[in-house]
Amino acid sequence: MFDASENDLRFAIQHGLNPEMHRLVANIYDISNDTVDAVLSEAAKFARDVLAPLNQTGDQQGCTWNSDNTVRTPHGFKEAYKEMRQAGWCSIEASEDFGGQNLSKVISAATTEMWHSANMSFSLCHLLSQGQIHALEAFGNSEQKQTYLPKLVDGSWTGTMNLTEPHAGTDLGALKSSATPEGDHYRIKGQKVYITYGEHDMAENIIHLVLARVDGAPEGIKGISLFIVPKIMINTNGSLGKPNDVKCISIEHKLGINGSPTAVLQFGENDGAIGYLVGAKNQGLTIMFAMMNDARFGVGVQGLSISNRAFHQAKAYAAERIQGVPINRKLGDTIHHHPDVMRLLASMRAEIEAMRGIMIYTAAATDLAKNETNNTSVWKSRSELMIPILKGWLTERSVEIASDGIQIHGGMGFIEETGAAQHYRDARILPIYEGTTAIQANDLIYRKTLRDEGLAVKGLVAEIRDTANKINISCDPLSSITSSLILATHSADIAIDAILNKKMSAREVGAISVPFLMMLGTLCGAWMTLSSAHAALGQKGLGTWGQCFLDAKLAYARVYTTQSLPKIQQYTQTIQAGGQAIDAISPEMLWA
Repeated sequence: MFDASENDLRFAIQHGLNPEMHRLVANIYDISNDTVDAVLSEAAKFARDVLAPLNQTGDQQGCTWNSDNTVRTPHGFKEAYKEMRQAGWCSIEASEDFGGQNLSKVISAATTEMWHSANMSFSLCHLLSQGQIHALEAFGNSEQKQTYLPKLVDGSWTGTMNLTEPHAGTDLGALKSSATPEGDHYRIKGQKVYITYGEHDMAENIIHLVLARVDGAPEGIKGISLFIVPKIMINTNGSLGKPNDVKCISIEHKLGINGSPTAVLQFGENDGAIGYLVGAKNQGLTIMFAMMNDARFGVGVQGLSISNRAFHQAKAYAAERIQGVPINRKLGDTIHHHPDVMRLLASMRAEIEAMRGIMIYTAAATDLAKNETNNTSVWKSRSELMIPILKGWLTERSVEIASDGIQIHGGMGFIEETGAAQHYRDARILPIYEGTTAIQANDLIYRKTLRDEGLAVKGLVAEIRDTANKINISCDPLSSITSSLILATHSADIAIDAILNKKMSAREVGAISVPFLMMLGTLCGAWMTLSSAHAALGQKGLGTWGQCFLDAKLAYARVYTTQSLPKIQQYTQTIQAGGQAIDAISPEMLWA
Protein backbone atom coordinates (compact mmCIF):
# COMPACT_ATOMS: atom_id res chain seq x y z
CA MET A 1 0.00 0.00 0.00
CA PHE A 2 1.24 3.50 -0.84
CA ASP A 3 0.11 6.67 0.93
CA ALA A 4 1.75 9.97 -0.06
CA SER A 5 0.85 11.58 3.31
CA GLU A 6 -0.10 14.85 1.62
CA ASN A 7 -1.98 16.27 4.60
CA ASP A 8 0.83 15.47 7.03
CA LEU A 9 3.32 17.22 4.75
CA ARG A 10 1.06 20.24 4.30
CA PHE A 11 0.56 20.51 8.04
CA ALA A 12 4.30 20.17 8.73
CA ILE A 13 5.08 23.04 6.35
CA GLN A 14 2.16 25.32 7.14
CA HIS A 15 1.96 24.83 10.91
CA GLY A 16 4.63 22.46 12.23
CA LEU A 17 7.43 24.82 11.23
CA ASN A 18 7.65 27.51 13.90
CA PRO A 19 5.98 30.77 12.80
CA GLU A 20 9.13 32.91 12.85
CA MET A 21 11.07 30.45 10.71
CA HIS A 22 8.12 30.13 8.34
CA ARG A 23 8.01 33.92 8.01
CA LEU A 24 11.74 34.13 7.23
CA VAL A 25 11.54 31.48 4.53
CA ALA A 26 8.35 33.05 3.10
CA ASN A 27 10.26 36.34 2.69
CA ILE A 28 12.51 34.55 0.17
CA TYR A 29 10.43 31.80 -1.39
CA ASP A 30 6.79 31.23 -2.18
CA ILE A 31 5.62 28.74 0.47
CA SER A 32 2.07 30.06 0.56
CA ASN A 33 -0.71 27.57 1.27
CA ASP A 34 -1.88 27.73 -2.33
CA THR A 35 1.56 26.93 -3.72
CA VAL A 36 2.21 24.15 -1.21
CA ASP A 37 -1.20 22.61 -1.89
CA ALA A 38 -0.80 22.79 -5.67
CA VAL A 39 2.72 21.33 -5.81
CA LEU A 40 2.11 18.58 -3.25
CA SER A 41 -1.15 17.55 -4.85
CA GLU A 42 0.50 17.02 -8.24
CA ALA A 43 3.59 15.39 -6.71
CA ALA A 44 1.39 12.96 -4.78
CA LYS A 45 -0.49 12.08 -7.96
CA PHE A 46 2.76 11.38 -9.81
CA ALA A 47 4.08 9.29 -6.92
CA ARG A 48 0.85 7.35 -6.53
CA ASP A 49 -0.05 6.77 -10.18
CA VAL A 50 3.36 6.46 -11.86
CA LEU A 51 6.11 5.55 -9.39
CA ALA A 52 4.46 3.37 -6.75
CA PRO A 53 3.16 0.71 -9.19
CA LEU A 54 6.76 0.15 -10.38
CA ASN A 55 8.30 -0.32 -6.93
CA GLN A 56 7.82 -4.05 -6.35
CA THR A 57 8.21 -5.05 -10.00
CA GLY A 58 11.42 -3.01 -10.18
CA ASP A 59 12.75 -4.87 -7.15
CA GLN A 60 11.85 -8.23 -8.67
CA GLN A 61 13.22 -7.51 -12.15
CA GLY A 62 16.30 -5.54 -11.16
CA CYS A 63 18.64 -4.06 -13.76
CA THR A 64 20.40 -5.89 -16.58
CA TRP A 65 24.00 -5.33 -17.67
CA ASN A 66 24.56 -6.02 -21.36
CA SER A 67 27.73 -7.19 -23.10
CA ASP A 68 27.97 -3.85 -24.93
CA ASN A 69 28.45 -2.18 -21.51
CA THR A 70 24.94 -0.71 -21.43
CA VAL A 71 22.39 -1.20 -18.65
CA ARG A 72 18.66 -1.76 -18.96
CA THR A 73 16.53 -0.51 -16.06
CA PRO A 74 13.37 -2.36 -14.95
CA HIS A 75 10.23 -2.31 -17.04
CA GLY A 76 8.49 1.08 -16.89
CA PHE A 77 11.39 3.07 -15.41
CA LYS A 78 12.39 4.69 -18.69
CA GLU A 79 8.81 5.77 -19.42
CA ALA A 80 8.34 7.03 -15.85
CA TYR A 81 11.50 9.14 -16.09
CA LYS A 82 10.29 10.64 -19.37
CA GLU A 83 7.01 11.57 -17.68
CA MET A 84 8.90 13.03 -14.70
CA ARG A 85 11.03 15.14 -17.01
CA GLN A 86 8.15 16.36 -19.16
CA ALA A 87 6.17 17.35 -16.05
CA GLY A 88 9.07 19.57 -14.91
CA TRP A 89 9.83 17.69 -11.70
CA CYS A 90 13.59 17.59 -12.37
CA SER A 91 13.90 21.37 -12.12
CA ILE A 92 11.94 22.53 -9.09
CA GLU A 93 14.89 23.55 -6.89
CA ALA A 94 17.32 24.77 -9.54
CA SER A 95 18.01 28.39 -10.44
CA GLU A 96 15.73 30.08 -12.95
CA ASP A 97 18.88 31.14 -14.85
CA PHE A 98 19.19 27.57 -16.12
CA GLY A 99 15.52 26.71 -16.54
CA GLY A 100 14.73 25.80 -12.94
CA GLN A 101 11.76 26.90 -10.86
CA ASN A 102 13.78 28.12 -7.85
CA LEU A 103 11.33 26.65 -5.35
CA SER A 104 12.10 26.38 -1.66
CA LYS A 105 13.95 23.32 -0.40
CA VAL A 106 11.05 22.97 2.03
CA ILE A 107 8.73 22.19 -0.89
CA SER A 108 11.36 20.20 -2.76
CA ALA A 109 12.00 18.02 0.31
CA ALA A 110 8.30 17.30 0.65
CA THR A 111 8.01 16.13 -2.96
CA THR A 112 11.20 14.08 -2.55
CA GLU A 113 9.71 12.32 0.47
CA MET A 114 6.74 11.23 -1.63
CA TRP A 115 8.85 9.98 -4.53
CA HIS A 116 11.27 7.96 -2.42
CA SER A 117 8.38 6.51 -0.47
CA ALA A 118 6.71 5.51 -3.73
CA ASN A 119 9.84 4.09 -5.37
CA MET A 120 13.22 4.66 -3.77
CA SER A 121 15.22 2.82 -6.46
CA PHE A 122 13.81 5.01 -9.22
CA SER A 123 14.13 8.27 -7.28
CA LEU A 124 17.83 7.78 -6.56
CA CYS A 125 18.61 8.97 -10.08
CA HIS A 126 17.03 12.37 -9.40
CA LEU A 127 18.73 12.61 -5.99
CA LEU A 128 22.22 12.37 -7.52
CA SER A 129 21.38 14.73 -10.38
CA GLN A 130 20.04 17.30 -7.93
CA GLY A 131 23.28 17.15 -5.94
CA GLN A 132 25.33 17.67 -9.08
CA ILE A 133 23.23 20.68 -10.04
CA HIS A 134 23.95 22.25 -6.64
CA ALA A 135 27.69 21.60 -6.99
CA LEU A 136 27.94 23.08 -10.49
CA GLU A 137 25.78 26.08 -9.57
CA ALA A 138 28.21 26.83 -6.75
CA PHE A 139 31.59 25.92 -8.27
CA GLY A 140 31.29 25.53 -12.05
CA ASN A 141 32.70 28.22 -14.31
CA SER A 142 30.46 30.14 -16.69
CA GLU A 143 31.07 27.82 -19.65
CA GLN A 144 30.45 24.70 -17.57
CA LYS A 145 27.22 26.11 -16.20
CA GLN A 146 25.93 27.02 -19.65
CA THR A 147 26.97 23.67 -21.11
CA TYR A 148 25.70 21.28 -18.45
CA LEU A 149 23.14 22.89 -16.17
CA PRO A 150 20.23 23.47 -18.61
CA LYS A 151 20.28 19.80 -19.65
CA LEU A 152 20.68 18.55 -16.08
CA VAL A 153 17.91 20.85 -14.89
CA ASP A 154 15.43 19.74 -17.54
CA GLY A 155 16.39 16.11 -16.97
CA SER A 156 17.70 15.37 -20.46
CA TRP A 157 20.98 14.43 -18.80
CA THR A 158 21.52 12.88 -15.37
CA GLY A 159 24.42 13.22 -12.96
CA THR A 160 26.57 10.92 -10.84
CA MET A 161 29.10 11.24 -8.04
CA ASN A 162 32.31 9.20 -8.39
CA LEU A 163 34.36 8.92 -5.22
CA THR A 164 34.83 5.30 -4.19
CA GLU A 165 37.45 2.98 -5.65
CA PRO A 166 37.95 -0.73 -4.95
CA HIS A 167 40.73 0.02 -2.45
CA ALA A 168 39.54 3.47 -1.29
CA GLY A 169 36.11 3.77 0.31
CA THR A 170 35.91 6.13 3.27
CA ASP A 171 39.66 6.76 2.93
CA LEU A 172 39.50 9.01 -0.11
CA GLY A 173 43.10 10.04 0.38
CA ALA A 174 44.07 6.60 -0.93
CA LEU A 175 42.39 7.00 -4.32
CA LYS A 176 44.52 6.25 -7.38
CA SER A 177 42.51 7.66 -10.29
CA SER A 178 44.78 9.96 -12.26
CA ALA A 179 44.30 13.10 -14.34
CA THR A 180 46.89 14.05 -16.95
CA PRO A 181 46.66 17.59 -18.41
CA GLU A 182 46.13 17.86 -22.18
CA GLY A 183 45.28 21.28 -23.58
CA ASP A 184 42.05 22.60 -22.10
CA HIS A 185 41.15 19.25 -20.57
CA TYR A 186 42.56 16.26 -18.71
CA ARG A 187 42.79 12.56 -19.47
CA ILE A 188 41.21 10.60 -16.63
CA LYS A 189 42.17 7.01 -15.84
CA GLY A 190 40.92 4.82 -13.00
CA GLN A 191 38.12 2.65 -11.75
CA LYS A 192 35.17 3.78 -9.61
CA VAL A 193 32.74 1.50 -7.78
CA TYR A 194 29.29 1.85 -6.19
CA ILE A 195 28.25 4.47 -8.73
CA THR A 196 24.50 4.96 -8.47
CA TYR A 197 22.94 5.25 -11.93
CA GLY A 198 26.47 5.25 -13.39
CA GLU A 199 24.97 3.67 -16.50
CA HIS A 200 21.31 3.42 -17.50
CA ASP A 201 18.86 3.86 -20.38
CA MET A 202 16.63 6.66 -19.03
CA ALA A 203 18.51 9.75 -20.26
CA GLU A 204 20.43 10.65 -23.40
CA ASN A 205 23.65 11.48 -21.54
CA ILE A 206 25.19 10.94 -18.11
CA ILE A 207 27.51 13.54 -16.58
CA HIS A 208 30.01 12.10 -14.13
CA LEU A 209 31.67 14.17 -11.43
CA VAL A 210 34.92 12.32 -10.76
CA LEU A 211 37.55 12.70 -8.05
CA ALA A 212 41.08 12.11 -9.36
CA ARG A 213 44.64 13.16 -8.67
CA VAL A 214 46.44 15.45 -11.14
CA ASP A 215 49.89 14.18 -12.08
CA GLY A 216 52.35 15.47 -9.48
CA ALA A 217 49.67 16.46 -6.94
CA PRO A 218 50.33 15.95 -3.20
CA GLU A 219 49.48 12.60 -1.65
CA GLY A 220 46.39 12.19 0.51
CA ILE A 221 43.24 14.30 0.44
CA LYS A 222 45.17 17.52 -0.23
CA GLY A 223 45.94 16.37 -3.76
CA ILE A 224 42.43 15.52 -4.97
CA SER A 225 40.75 17.43 -7.80
CA LEU A 226 37.26 17.23 -9.29
CA PHE A 227 36.43 16.73 -12.96
CA ILE A 228 33.37 16.74 -15.19
CA VAL A 229 33.51 13.62 -17.35
CA PRO A 230 30.55 13.26 -19.74
CA LYS A 231 29.57 9.78 -20.94
CA ILE A 232 29.07 11.27 -24.41
CA MET A 233 31.10 14.27 -25.48
CA ILE A 234 29.31 17.56 -26.21
CA ASN A 235 30.00 19.41 -29.46
CA THR A 236 30.55 23.17 -29.55
CA ASN A 237 26.99 23.69 -30.78
CA GLY A 238 25.59 21.74 -27.80
CA SER A 239 24.76 18.56 -29.70
CA LEU A 240 26.02 15.15 -28.58
CA GLY A 241 29.24 13.91 -30.16
CA LYS A 242 31.26 10.72 -29.81
CA PRO A 243 31.34 8.46 -26.73
CA ASN A 244 33.93 9.30 -24.09
CA ASP A 245 36.38 6.67 -22.86
CA VAL A 246 34.06 5.56 -20.03
CA LYS A 247 32.68 2.03 -19.68
CA CYS A 248 30.32 0.32 -17.28
CA ILE A 249 32.11 -3.02 -16.81
CA SER A 250 29.51 -4.49 -14.43
CA ILE A 251 26.69 -3.72 -12.02
CA GLU A 252 26.40 -4.95 -8.46
CA HIS A 253 23.99 -7.60 -7.17
CA LYS A 254 22.61 -6.16 -3.95
CA LEU A 255 20.50 -6.79 -0.86
CA GLY A 256 18.06 -4.02 -1.79
CA ILE A 257 17.38 -1.05 -4.09
CA ASN A 258 17.52 -3.57 -6.94
CA GLY A 259 15.77 -1.25 -9.38
CA SER A 260 18.70 1.17 -9.12
CA PRO A 261 21.81 0.22 -11.13
CA THR A 262 24.98 0.40 -9.02
CA ALA A 263 27.78 0.50 -11.57
CA VAL A 264 31.47 -0.27 -11.72
CA LEU A 265 32.91 2.33 -14.11
CA GLN A 266 36.22 2.14 -15.91
CA PHE A 267 37.59 5.54 -16.93
CA GLY A 268 40.29 5.57 -19.57
CA GLU A 269 40.57 1.98 -20.73
CA ASN A 270 42.16 3.34 -23.93
CA ASP A 271 43.58 6.87 -24.24
CA GLY A 272 41.90 8.22 -21.13
CA ALA A 273 38.48 9.75 -20.57
CA ILE A 274 38.30 13.47 -21.33
CA GLY A 275 37.52 15.46 -18.20
CA TYR A 276 37.25 19.14 -17.32
CA LEU A 277 38.51 20.57 -14.05
CA VAL A 278 35.87 22.02 -11.72
CA GLY A 279 37.19 24.84 -9.55
CA ALA A 280 40.87 24.92 -8.62
CA LYS A 281 43.29 22.02 -8.65
CA ASN A 282 43.51 20.07 -5.38
CA GLN A 283 40.20 21.50 -4.16
CA GLY A 284 38.10 18.57 -5.32
CA LEU A 285 37.10 17.24 -1.94
CA THR A 286 35.83 20.62 -0.78
CA ILE A 287 33.68 20.95 -3.90
CA MET A 288 32.47 17.36 -3.80
CA PHE A 289 31.30 17.86 -0.23
CA ALA A 290 28.85 20.48 -1.51
CA MET A 291 27.24 17.74 -3.59
CA MET A 292 27.66 15.18 -0.82
CA ASN A 293 25.94 17.35 1.80
CA ASP A 294 22.93 17.69 -0.47
CA ALA A 295 22.99 13.93 -1.05
CA ARG A 296 23.20 13.31 2.71
CA PHE A 297 20.10 15.40 3.19
CA GLY A 298 18.43 13.36 0.46
CA VAL A 299 19.42 10.05 2.06
CA GLY A 300 18.03 11.25 5.39
CA VAL A 301 14.76 11.95 3.57
CA GLN A 302 14.93 8.42 2.19
CA GLY A 303 14.98 7.17 5.79
CA LEU A 304 11.72 9.00 6.42
CA SER A 305 10.26 7.84 3.10
CA ILE A 306 10.92 4.14 3.55
CA SER A 307 9.69 4.33 7.15
CA ASN A 308 6.43 5.87 5.97
CA ARG A 309 6.02 3.23 3.25
CA ALA A 310 6.64 0.42 5.77
CA PHE A 311 4.20 1.97 8.25
CA HIS A 312 1.33 2.36 5.80
CA GLN A 313 1.78 -1.17 4.54
CA ALA A 314 1.84 -2.56 8.09
CA LYS A 315 -1.17 -0.43 9.05
CA ALA A 316 -3.18 -1.74 6.11
CA TYR A 317 -2.24 -5.35 6.84
CA ALA A 318 -3.09 -4.97 10.55
CA ALA A 319 -6.50 -3.56 9.64
CA GLU A 320 -7.34 -6.70 7.62
CA ARG A 321 -5.60 -9.56 9.43
CA ILE A 322 -7.60 -11.51 12.04
CA GLN A 323 -5.59 -13.58 14.50
CA GLY A 324 -6.87 -14.50 17.95
CA VAL A 325 -9.15 -12.38 20.10
CA PRO A 326 -7.46 -9.17 21.29
CA ILE A 327 -7.64 -8.45 25.03
CA ASN A 328 -11.07 -6.99 25.96
CA ARG A 329 -12.15 -7.08 22.32
CA LYS A 330 -14.50 -9.36 20.41
CA LEU A 331 -14.05 -12.32 18.09
CA GLY A 332 -13.31 -11.16 14.56
CA ASP A 333 -11.47 -7.98 15.56
CA THR A 334 -8.32 -7.43 13.49
CA ILE A 335 -4.80 -7.54 14.87
CA HIS A 336 -4.40 -3.79 15.27
CA HIS A 337 -6.61 -4.20 18.35
CA HIS A 338 -3.83 -6.24 20.01
CA PRO A 339 -2.01 -3.87 22.43
CA ASP A 340 1.48 -4.76 21.26
CA VAL A 341 0.60 -4.40 17.58
CA MET A 342 -0.81 -0.97 18.39
CA ARG A 343 2.37 -0.18 20.34
CA LEU A 344 4.44 -0.94 17.27
CA LEU A 345 2.17 0.97 14.88
CA ALA A 346 1.83 3.98 17.16
CA SER A 347 5.59 4.12 17.82
CA MET A 348 6.35 3.87 14.10
CA ARG A 349 3.91 6.66 13.35
CA ALA A 350 5.20 8.89 16.16
CA GLU A 351 8.79 8.58 14.96
CA ILE A 352 7.72 9.32 11.39
CA GLU A 353 6.09 12.50 12.70
CA ALA A 354 9.42 13.36 14.35
CA MET A 355 11.40 12.57 11.20
CA ARG A 356 9.18 14.71 9.02
CA GLY A 357 9.53 17.64 11.39
CA ILE A 358 13.33 17.33 11.34
CA MET A 359 13.29 17.17 7.52
CA ILE A 360 11.17 20.31 7.11
CA TYR A 361 13.15 22.19 9.78
CA THR A 362 16.51 21.30 8.19
CA ALA A 363 15.21 22.20 4.73
CA ALA A 364 14.07 25.59 6.03
CA ALA A 365 17.45 26.16 7.72
CA THR A 366 19.15 25.29 4.41
CA ASP A 367 16.94 27.76 2.54
CA LEU A 368 17.85 30.49 5.00
CA ALA A 369 21.56 29.60 4.95
CA LYS A 370 21.61 29.78 1.15
CA ASN A 371 20.26 33.32 1.28
CA GLU A 372 22.12 34.52 4.37
CA THR A 373 23.76 37.90 3.82
CA ASN A 374 25.08 38.89 7.25
CA ASN A 375 28.43 37.86 8.70
CA THR A 376 27.06 35.81 11.59
CA SER A 377 26.07 32.82 9.39
CA VAL A 378 23.59 31.63 12.01
CA TRP A 379 21.58 29.50 9.62
CA LYS A 380 24.64 28.12 7.86
CA SER A 381 25.88 26.88 11.22
CA ARG A 382 22.49 25.42 12.14
CA SER A 383 21.93 23.69 8.80
CA GLU A 384 25.43 22.18 8.89
CA LEU A 385 24.78 20.93 12.42
CA MET A 386 21.47 19.36 11.43
CA ILE A 387 22.71 17.46 8.34
CA PRO A 388 24.58 14.66 10.22
CA ILE A 389 21.74 14.42 12.76
CA LEU A 390 19.15 14.11 10.00
CA LYS A 391 21.18 11.68 7.92
CA GLY A 392 22.28 9.54 10.86
CA TRP A 393 19.17 9.40 13.03
CA LEU A 394 16.54 9.12 10.30
CA THR A 395 18.36 6.32 8.50
CA GLU A 396 19.18 4.33 11.63
CA ARG A 397 15.58 4.52 12.81
CA SER A 398 14.30 3.58 9.35
CA VAL A 399 15.90 0.14 9.59
CA GLU A 400 14.15 -0.59 12.87
CA ILE A 401 10.84 0.85 11.67
CA ALA A 402 10.97 -1.29 8.53
CA SER A 403 11.80 -4.27 10.74
CA ASP A 404 8.79 -3.50 12.93
CA GLY A 405 6.71 -3.46 9.76
CA ILE A 406 7.78 -7.04 9.07
CA GLN A 407 7.03 -7.99 12.69
CA ILE A 408 3.45 -6.75 12.37
CA HIS A 409 3.01 -8.91 9.27
CA GLY A 410 4.29 -11.94 11.19
CA GLY A 411 5.37 -14.79 8.94
CA MET A 412 3.88 -13.05 5.91
CA GLY A 413 6.34 -10.22 6.44
CA PHE A 414 9.17 -12.64 5.81
CA ILE A 415 7.57 -13.69 2.52
CA GLU A 416 8.47 -11.54 -0.47
CA GLU A 417 4.98 -11.40 -1.97
CA THR A 418 3.68 -8.91 0.61
CA GLY A 419 6.44 -6.38 -0.16
CA ALA A 420 7.21 -5.74 3.52
CA ALA A 421 10.58 -7.45 3.21
CA GLN A 422 11.56 -5.15 0.34
CA HIS A 423 11.19 -2.08 2.53
CA TYR A 424 13.54 -3.62 5.10
CA ARG A 425 16.07 -4.62 2.42
CA ASP A 426 15.89 -1.19 0.79
CA ALA A 427 16.30 0.59 4.14
CA ARG A 428 19.48 -1.26 5.08
CA ILE A 429 21.73 0.70 2.72
CA LEU A 430 20.65 4.06 4.14
CA PRO A 431 22.93 4.12 7.23
CA ILE A 432 25.83 3.14 4.95
CA TYR A 433 25.97 5.13 1.71
CA GLU A 434 26.81 8.84 1.48
CA GLY A 435 28.81 8.41 4.68
CA THR A 436 28.08 5.76 7.30
CA THR A 437 26.43 6.63 10.60
CA ALA A 438 29.87 6.58 12.24
CA ILE A 439 31.13 9.13 9.70
CA GLN A 440 28.14 11.38 10.41
CA ALA A 441 28.71 10.95 14.15
CA ASN A 442 32.43 11.76 13.88
CA ASP A 443 31.59 14.87 11.86
CA LEU A 444 29.06 15.87 14.52
CA ILE A 445 31.25 15.28 17.56
CA TYR A 446 34.71 16.31 16.33
CA ARG A 447 33.98 19.09 13.82
CA LYS A 448 30.68 20.45 15.06
CA THR A 449 30.92 20.02 18.82
CA LEU A 450 34.54 19.90 19.99
CA ARG A 451 35.85 22.37 17.40
CA ASP A 452 33.67 25.27 18.63
CA GLU A 453 33.62 24.14 22.29
CA GLY A 454 29.99 23.06 21.97
CA LEU A 455 28.68 26.49 20.97
CA ALA A 456 26.44 25.31 18.11
CA VAL A 457 25.13 22.16 19.74
CA LYS A 458 24.46 23.87 23.07
CA GLY A 459 22.59 26.57 21.17
CA LEU A 460 20.40 23.90 19.60
CA VAL A 461 19.64 22.26 22.96
CA ALA A 462 18.91 25.67 24.52
CA GLU A 463 16.46 26.48 21.72
CA ILE A 464 14.68 23.16 22.26
CA ARG A 465 14.41 23.87 25.98
CA ASP A 466 13.20 27.40 25.31
CA THR A 467 10.43 26.06 23.03
CA ALA A 468 9.37 23.57 25.70
CA ASN A 469 9.36 26.22 28.44
CA LYS A 470 7.22 28.61 26.41
CA ILE A 471 4.70 25.93 25.52
CA ASN A 472 4.70 24.67 29.11
CA ILE A 473 3.62 28.10 30.35
CA SER A 474 0.93 28.65 27.74
CA CYS A 475 -0.52 25.19 27.11
CA ASP A 476 -1.64 22.95 29.96
CA PRO A 477 -2.68 19.93 27.78
CA LEU A 478 0.99 19.54 26.80
CA SER A 479 2.51 20.01 30.26
CA SER A 480 3.54 16.37 30.74
CA ILE A 481 5.24 16.38 27.32
CA THR A 482 7.04 19.67 27.87
CA SER A 483 8.19 18.63 31.35
CA SER A 484 9.69 15.43 29.97
CA LEU A 485 11.40 17.31 27.16
CA ILE A 486 12.85 19.91 29.52
CA LEU A 487 14.34 17.12 31.65
CA ALA A 488 15.73 15.51 28.50
CA THR A 489 17.50 18.75 27.51
CA HIS A 490 19.22 18.82 30.89
CA SER A 491 20.39 15.23 30.33
CA ALA A 492 21.70 16.29 26.92
CA ASP A 493 23.63 19.16 28.52
CA ILE A 494 25.22 16.70 30.95
CA ALA A 495 26.29 14.49 28.05
CA ILE A 496 27.70 17.46 26.09
CA ASP A 497 29.65 18.63 29.13
CA ALA A 498 31.07 15.13 29.56
CA ILE A 499 32.41 15.34 26.01
CA LEU A 500 33.73 18.89 26.38
CA ASN A 501 35.63 18.31 29.62
CA LYS A 502 38.38 16.69 27.52
CA LYS A 503 38.94 13.81 29.94
CA MET A 504 38.33 11.30 27.15
CA SER A 505 40.98 10.37 24.62
CA ALA A 506 40.22 10.90 20.95
CA ARG A 507 39.60 7.15 20.58
CA GLU A 508 37.18 7.13 23.51
CA VAL A 509 35.29 10.06 22.00
CA GLY A 510 35.03 8.12 18.75
CA ALA A 511 33.55 5.16 20.62
CA ILE A 512 30.64 7.25 21.96
CA SER A 513 30.07 9.43 18.88
CA VAL A 514 27.15 7.36 17.52
CA PRO A 515 25.29 7.37 20.88
CA PHE A 516 25.84 11.14 20.88
CA LEU A 517 24.27 11.48 17.43
CA MET A 518 21.37 9.23 18.39
CA MET A 519 20.80 11.25 21.55
CA LEU A 520 20.56 14.51 19.60
CA GLY A 521 18.34 12.92 16.96
CA THR A 522 15.99 11.60 19.63
CA LEU A 523 15.92 15.00 21.30
CA CYS A 524 15.19 16.84 18.04
CA GLY A 525 12.45 14.32 17.30
CA ALA A 526 10.74 15.16 20.59
CA TRP A 527 11.05 18.85 19.77
CA MET A 528 9.32 18.32 16.44
CA THR A 529 6.47 16.17 17.78
CA LEU A 530 5.84 18.76 20.50
CA SER A 531 5.79 21.57 17.94
CA SER A 532 3.36 19.60 15.79
CA ALA A 533 1.06 18.88 18.75
CA HIS A 534 1.13 22.53 19.82
CA ALA A 535 0.26 23.65 16.28
CA ALA A 536 -2.58 21.11 16.18
CA LEU A 537 -4.08 22.50 19.38
CA GLY A 538 -3.99 25.96 17.82
CA GLN A 539 -5.93 24.71 14.78
CA LYS A 540 -8.78 23.09 16.71
CA GLY A 541 -12.15 24.57 15.91
CA LEU A 542 -10.98 26.34 12.75
CA GLY A 543 -12.41 23.71 10.42
CA THR A 544 -9.35 23.44 8.15
CA TRP A 545 -8.28 20.05 9.45
CA GLY A 546 -10.37 17.12 10.65
CA GLN A 547 -10.72 16.70 14.40
CA CYS A 548 -9.32 13.15 14.31
CA PHE A 549 -6.27 14.40 12.37
CA LEU A 550 -5.55 17.09 14.97
CA ASP A 551 -6.18 14.76 17.91
CA ALA A 552 -3.73 12.31 16.37
CA LYS A 553 -0.95 14.92 16.38
CA LEU A 554 -1.30 15.26 20.14
CA ALA A 555 -1.47 11.49 20.55
CA TYR A 556 1.72 10.97 18.51
CA ALA A 557 3.58 13.47 20.70
CA ARG A 558 2.50 11.56 23.81
CA VAL A 559 3.54 8.24 22.29
CA TYR A 560 6.93 9.66 21.33
CA THR A 561 7.40 11.08 24.83
CA THR A 562 6.74 7.72 26.49
CA GLN A 563 8.23 5.32 23.93
CA SER A 564 11.18 7.15 22.33
CA LEU A 565 12.27 10.05 24.52
CA PRO A 566 13.37 7.85 27.48
CA LYS A 567 16.23 6.60 25.29
CA ILE A 568 17.91 9.94 26.06
CA GLN A 569 18.80 8.62 29.51
CA GLN A 570 20.41 5.51 28.05
CA TYR A 571 22.47 7.53 25.58
CA THR A 572 23.50 10.00 28.27
CA GLN A 573 24.67 7.22 30.57
CA THR A 574 26.68 5.66 27.74
CA ILE A 575 28.30 8.99 26.92
CA GLN A 576 29.11 9.74 30.57
CA ALA A 577 30.68 6.32 30.98
CA GLY A 578 32.92 7.15 28.03
CA GLY A 579 34.48 4.81 25.50
CA GLN A 580 37.12 3.35 27.76
CA ALA A 581 35.45 -0.08 27.94
CA ILE A 582 35.36 -0.25 24.14
CA ASP A 583 38.92 1.03 23.78
CA ALA A 584 40.13 -1.68 26.18
CA ILE A 585 39.06 -4.41 23.76
CA SER A 586 41.92 -5.55 21.55
CA PRO A 587 41.37 -7.19 18.16
CA GLU A 588 42.95 -10.35 19.58
CA MET A 589 40.19 -10.58 22.19
CA LEU A 590 37.60 -10.91 19.44
CA TRP A 591 39.21 -14.21 18.50
CA ALA A 592 39.86 -15.43 22.04
